[in-house]
Amino acid sequence: MKKILFGFLVVFAFACASKSDVEKEIEKIPMDVEIIRFDKEFGKAKVSDLSEIKRRFPEFFPKQYHDSIWVQKMQDTLQQQLFEEVLKKFPSEENLEHNLEKLFQHIEYYFPQFKTPLVITTTSDVDYRDKIILANNLLIIKLDTYLGSDHFFYQEIAKYVVKDMKESQIIPDIASVYAQKYLPKIQSRTFLAQMIYYGRVLYLKDLWLPETPDSEKIGYSEDQIIWAEDNETEIWRNFVENEFLFSTNPKLSSRFINPAPFSKFYLEIDNQSPGMIGRYMGWQIVKSFMKNNNNNLEQLLTLSEEEIFNKSKYKPKK
Repeated sequence: MKKILFGFLVVFAFACASKSDVEKEIEKIPMDVEIIRFDKEFGKAKVSDLSEIKRRFPEFFPKQYHDSIWVQKMQDTLQQQLFEEVLKKFPSEENLEHNLEKLFQHIEYYFPQFKTPLVITTTSDVDYRDKIILANNLLIIKLDTYLGSDHFFYQEIAKYVVKDMKESQIIPDIASVYAQKYLPKIQSRTFLAQMIYYGRVLYLKDLWLPETPDSEKIGYSEDQIIWAEDNETEIWRNFVENEFLFSTNPKLSSRFINPAPFSKFYLEIDNQSPGMIGRYMGWQIVKSFMKNNNNNLEQLLTLSEEEIFNKSKYKPKK
């Protein structure tokens, strides 16, 4: 954490500069991203190519699995169809490379210790629970989980999950993974701590994705983000009156923090509300904290969740 804090000292001046000035500085950061298309390599490969592919991509071939598993996968018609659909949706990686370069420039500006990862795309039998994996500076993107919300492969998946399985969510999802890498672990079991944690994640996405709509940062539709904005006062009153903020009741996570088709106030408004409304409210608290504390990014990453809340002077919009 000390190294991270040291890095922040060189960028605190961003608070004194205009957004355009900051963006000009960010654009000057050299960034070269190369995407390795493992999905293409494996999808086009023949059985006779297996040994070479295993040599080049050992991370995708656990030693405990016999080669027969991979041969069967190569010859499976459903796998071939999956490969073809991914190739149809992502014939080129040029657009993704461009967007990754912009994201990585922003991350490096605020976190100078950032190192450009090795980026590899793959398929995963539509494993939407972990669409992005970051480990040991290796960034893996499962392209078969971003084919589009109306794709026929997703017919059996819940609608609230499918709505984010589209190309425009790739960069926000990657930003979320990196934000969680740089943020401290949750220091408390309270509902407020969880709200603040995800509020910090979303605030970093504000810094890193200045051109991305708020709806895509949190994974809402336009109607859902409008609902959250319009009902902020009522949501906050509900949380305060029910004494949720400092509660450690684990059920509050499933009601208001975890992805879900809607938030569970146990009121008539439930079906109108988006899920994860606790994250949205944490986002507003963190924004208020940064506004009222001179955009102090160091404090945002070091203070406890309760201190951030107390210093935020948060008041919901009227």
